[in-house]
Amino acid sequence: MNRATRNNVYGMLLQPQVISPISGPPLDANAGTSVWGTAVGFLISWEPFDFGLRRATIAVNETAERRAKASLKRTRFEVAAMTADAYLTVLAAEQALGAAKAGRDRIATVEPIVRSLVDSGLRPGIDISRTNAERAALDNQVILASGALQIAISNLSQLLNLPAAQVQIDRQHFLDLAPNAFADADLKDHPVALEQSIAKDESGARLKVLERSYYPKFNMQSTLYARGTGANPDFTTGGAASGLGPNIYNWGVGFTVTYSLMELPGIRVRKEIEAARGRADQARYEQLLRDLETQRLKARIQINTAAELARNSPIQLKSAREAQAQAAARYRAGLISIIEVADAQRLLTAAEIDDSLARLGIWRAQLGLAIAQGDLTDFLAEAEQP
Repeated sequence: MNRATRNNVYGMLLQPQVISPISGPPLDANAGTSVWGTAVGFLISWEPFDFGLRRATIAVNETAERRAKASLKRTRFEVAAMTADAYLTVLAAEQALGAAKAGRDRIATVEPIVRSLVDSGLRPGIDISRTNAERAALDNQVILASGALQIAISNLSQLLNLPAAQVQIDRQHFLDLAPNAFADADLKDHPVALEQSIAKDESGARLKVLERSYYPKFNMQSTLYARGTGANPDFTTGGAASGLGPNIYNWGVGFTVTYSLMELPGIRVRKEIEAARGRADQARYEQLLRDLETQRLKARIQINTAAELARNSPIQLKSAREAQAQAAARYRAGLISIIEVADAQRLLTAAEIDDSLARLGIWRAQLGLAIAQGDLTDFLAEAEQP
């Protein structure tokens, strides 16, 4: 609704953004009178057939939605995998710290014996210096192991979105031997592979849209509108309220065809680009499946290797304990030097670390297999068992 003057002029003027259009016959002279004007109308447009363009466009949007959901699933899987790996890292850091503290406690028990033997003149004074050096080295190892544990807990707390003080670790079950390797799964169901597969489908859907974009557009239209004006054809004006409501009605029906001749070269180029993207997505998908298969093969090799190490590490640990006990006894008897005792102590500390990490190594290799197959269900089910 508006109120404006009614002076009209013949001739065409390209539509600007400031000057308002006006209709009606021109007046003989400019007039300063004004009248009311109103307008209301309806336009119905229906495209009876579009050569599959609408369906192809819907397919693109549906594929984009599927890809977004697949991306969300892949992200959740990756976060879960990183959390499980961070959990095992904390356990490994705890075991390394425990072994370092045990080694420091053992050297602390040897130190009084060395000092008494040196004080009695049965051993040279260098033995005390060597013992102190070994204890300082073990103190450094404890410090480094403690720092590594704190960093591992911080990383886990970040993934869990919890303060580090609230992170609780259940370590007993993970120090047992892990179960056998999980059965093979279809790598096409891997979250990363699914996302890439949908990306390939999305490229195909966009290509179908371009293939149907050059067809002409057909539209059936009907309109009904009414205008109200206070200006009469004889150049007079109506009453004060004339034009506040519609008083002139019109209707129309029509059929339009729109065809853009100059768009064909651009559409051809876009089709070539989209086809190249589709081939690239297909190649990435195939390469991804090969990479996942290689990753699964490596994980199974790591499982077998970790299992063999876990079977052999108790033998190493037992022998290292016996060697440490014998070295301490032989030193007290004056048969060997403090250097051999220190070597036996370091060997036992390393064997304790290797034994605990060997069992955790099986769990880590099992996690690697679960990650390669894109499914943590079996791994988490085994990990949650009492």
